Amino acid sequence: MAEDLIIYSTKEFAFVTLSDAYSTGSSLMPQKKNPDSLELIRSKAGRLFGRCSGFLMTLKGLPSTYNKDLQEDKEAMFDSYDTVCAVLQVTTGIISTLKVNRTAMEAALSTDMLATDLAYYLVRKGMPFREAHGASGKAVHLAETKGIPLNQLTLEDLKTISLLFESDVSLVWNYTNSVEQYTAPGGTAESSVRAQIQYIRDWLKPRRS
Repeated sequence: MAEDLIIYSTKEFAFVTLSDAYSTGSSLMPQKKNPDSLELIRSKAGRLFGRCSGFLMTLKGLPSTYNKDLQEDKEAMFDSYDTVCAVLQVTTGIISTLKVNRTAMEAALSTDMLATDLAYYLVRKGMPFREAHGASGKAVHLAETKGIPLNQLTLEDLKTISLLFESDVSLVWNYTNSVEQYTAPGGTAESSVRAQIQYIRDWLKPRRS
């Protein structure tokens, strides 16, 4: 997550803007805003994995039952606990104060992202996914050949690929519909995301008391 937010906060993406409280300026370039807090969080992952790998190597050389080597778990465990607590505290501050730039994110959307949705459209019409995947790929290639976005292919263009395409294919070119179709647990639909959030809140509630 830290890596994603670091990339998304760059000028090239500008999807999110970090609060000044969790970023620093550059000693050389006054216009630069460094995501130091996220970079430190990213580095802590390496520290924690290192602790885990180190102790696993200790365990690897042990026979069954208790051995004095196991006292080495204390330093790794306590340090990992302190590290995770600190990371969670900073992460909470970052997430609660960052600004999401919706306009920039919407501008980055491309109809090529809906190529899979085009394949699913054909599946709903009765075509096996293996064939639908190939048909969608042909549509993408045709759009690239014509030098136009995927959603600007005409119905006649699409029918040269499959006769299953009908006028309702226009409903595919909707990013909201694309997101909302995945309603299974862990899916991208708003209802699914809210359910996941509520699940975590319910899981945390008795553990906070």
